[in-house]
Amino acid sequence: MSKQHAFEYLAGTTPTQAGDSLAIIYGNDATLRRWAIEKLVGDGDWTQFDGDATRWSDLRDDLATASLFDFDAGDKRTVAVRSADKFVSNHRNELEKYVAAPGDSTRFVIELDSLASNTRLYKAADKNHLLVACGNATDTKQGVTAATRRTFLTGYLASRHRVKLAAGAADALIEMLGEEIGMLDTEIAKLALYVDEGGKIDEPLVRDIVAGWQGKTVWQITDAIASGDAAEALRQLDKLFTGGQKAIALLPQISWSLRRLGMATTLIEQRERSGRPWQFEDILSTAGIRRPSEIQSAKQQLKTMGRPRALQLLGWLLDADLRLKGTHSADGRDRFMLEQLVLRLARTV
Repeated sequence: MSKQHAFEYLAGTTPTQAGDSLAIIYGNDATLRRWAIEKLVGDGDWTQFDGDATRWSDLRDDLATASLFDFDAGDKRTVAVRSADKFVSNHRNELEKYVAAPGDSTRFVIELDSLASNTRLYKAADKNHLLVACGNATDTKQGVTAATRRTFLTGYLASRHRVKLAAGAADALIEMLGEEIGMLDTEIAKLALYVDEGGKIDEPLVRDIVAGWQGKTVWQITDAIASGDAAEALRQLDKLFTGGQKAIALLPQISWSLRRLGMATTLIEQRERSGRPWQFEDILSTAGIRRPSEIQSAKQQLKTMGRPRALQLLGWLLDADLRLKGTHSADGRDRFMLEQLVLRLARTV
């Protein structure tokens, strides 16, 4: 069968038999991977192995042992190798042979952080078995767009907590918290406490509740960045880290207002180069800054920041996003990356 994304697999009605013999669950979102495995296993018996410590010889007996309660396909025993990237690297030949002719006594599930589409393992699983992609970043090839992510939040995640979630509220959550599904699910669970069962979570509620003191602190950070006060920005950032916030979740919140300033500056440059007249209020409105109080604040921030630095905002924010999802995703390096970004943004010379 063909590959599915977790958004589709979790919200759909794919039968357990689709991964009856073998399933590969892969992608950078640990919550999506866990939910996909739980859906596949259901109430059946299963055994987990640590991919960092497991060898192929450790699995032979388990893969050949059926469940005592295997009365139908739904009760088939499952053997799952979690965090199996190292395991696959060490035993690729054995796995390729097994995938070509898997046993029918036990369901074999392999969980990976990533899996290249040009590998034999991927191609074999995509052709004959269950392959579920669990990435959360926008990737049209994997089936992840702003629309599919929004639909997953308003449908699957909202139903988990017996509430309705407005499309604007879903967009606001992603804007403030980023793309990690586990964090979004946790926040929806908190918001569900503010409405009756079956009630609707709207955008104003999201912005009021989710922001809280953390949102105010983020505003102080962006304000300090715009005014060139790096020391204050770092002090406020330290408060958020001390409160348990992760860099990958903080960057979208910090980027939100700064990105609008960068867009406004780029629009001004484009108008001037083409010789077209422009009005500050119109430019800011096009960039998403429309409230009177926001307009006055944005004007002052752009004046203090200066055009040369404001023109680099979009590039700097994109670079930081790519690094936090790649070379600087590990604990420690992610904080260093965000602090480095704050220093760069708040530099006055």
